[in-house]
Amino acid sequence: MAEQIWGYRRPDGSVGVRNHVVIIPVDDISNEACEAVADKIPGTLALSHPYGRLQYGEDLELHFRTLIGTGKNANVAAAIVIGIEDNWAKRIADGIAQTGKPVAWFGIEGQGEIETIRQASWRAKEFVQFATELHREPVEWSDLVVSIKCGESDTTTGLASCPTVGVVVDRLVDAGATVIFGETSELTGGEHLIAERCVTPEVRDRFMKTFDDYVSFIESQDADLFGSQPTQGNIAGGLSTIEEKAMGNIEKTGTKPVMDVLKPAQAPSVKGLSFMDTSSAAAECVTLMAAAGAVVHLFPTGQGNIVGNVIEPVIKLTGNPKTAKRMAEHIDLDVSGLLSYEMTLQDAGDELEKLMVRTTNGRATSAEALGHKEFVLTKLYPSA
Repeated sequence: MAEQIWGYRRPDGSVGVRNHVVIIPVDDISNEACEAVADKIPGTLALSHPYGRLQYGEDLELHFRTLIGTGKNANVAAAIVIGIEDNWAKRIADGIAQTGKPVAWFGIEGQGEIETIRQASWRAKEFVQFATELHREPVEWSDLVVSIKCGESDTTTGLASCPTVGVVVDRLVDAGATVIFGETSELTGGEHLIAERCVTPEVRDRFMKTFDDYVSFIESQDADLFGSQPTQGNIAGGLSTIEEKAMGNIEKTGTKPVMDVLKPAQAPSVKGLSFMDTSSAAAECVTLMAAAGAVVHLFPTGQGNIVGNVIEPVIKLTGNPKTAKRMAEHIDLDVSGLLSYEMTLQDAGDELEKLMVRTTNGRATSAEALGHKEFVLTKLYPSA
C-alpha cells in the first residue's frame, strides 16, 4: 500500500474520506423534520429510519450505538440530532460530541415541529459552511477503518472477487489498518476456519459463542433457511448450500489473525482484522459497520448487487463477466480476467488497491454516483 492517500482528520484523530453533514432522527416520527431540514439546506443528509419508539433492553442499546456511531464516523464532519423528546436526542448528541466535532440537538415536544425545523436549519447552514472549509491532508493507511461484505454471491465470487478482496485485506492489515468482517450466518460450515485464526483462546471462545448463539436462535425458530440462506440469487448462481457460500465468503477475509469479536455497531479497539456479529443482509450489515467507524467498504458480488450506504462509500467488484456487462453501472471493478487467465490474483489485488486510493482521495463510487444512500437499522426484537 505505497500510494499516498488523503483524508479528513477529525478532532479525535480519526480519519474520514468523505465530509458529510448529517441530520439524524432519534425516532421514526422525527423523520419528517429531518427531511425538511435537509430539503432546505443543500449539502446535508437526512438519515431517515423506521425505529426508535418503545424499544428497550439490548435492542434499545443497539439503536443508540448505531445512531451515535454513525454520527461519530470520521466521514461525518458535523451532525444534527432531532427527536420527539429531549432526553434521547441529547443522549445521542452527547455521544457524538465525544469526537470533538460540531453537533446540535433539538426536541420537538415543547416548541413544535415548525420551530424545530427553523432552528435546526440555521444550525445546519452553519455546519455546512464549517464543513466546506475543511481540507484533506496526507494520511496513512494505518489511519483507515475498512469494512468488507459480499452479496448476491455465485460461483465466481469464491473464485475471483472474494479472493481479490482477501489479497487487499492482507495488505491493509500489513499496513496497520483496521478491517471489519461479519455475516455470522454466512460462516456456517466454515466457522472452524475462522476460529483457528483467532489470536487468543479467549477471542476464539467469544467467536464460537457468538456463532453458536446464532445457530441456537435459528434452531429455536424451527425455520428452514433455504431460499434465504443461500438466497434465490445464490442458488441461481450455482451455490446449492450455505457451506459452499461460506467457503467463498471466508476467502475475502484474507489470511491474517482475527484480533477481536465485536457486537453489532461496536467500534474496534485494536488494529488488524476483527469479526463483527452482523446480519448478512447487505444494507443492514454495511450500516452496522459504518456505525463502528468504517470509512470505506469493499463489496464483492457475483450475480450483482446495487447496495450503497449513506455515509460510507461502497466499492463493488465482480468476477462474473455477465454481471460486469449487464450491471456495469453498479460495478466499480471487473476482475473476470481471473477466470479467463488474463490476470493473476496479485494483478486483481493491485487494481482494487488502485481503486481504493482513488475512492479514498475523493472519486465517487458507482453507488454514490447513482444516488444510493441506504441506511438500514438492525432491530433485535419487537418494541413494547
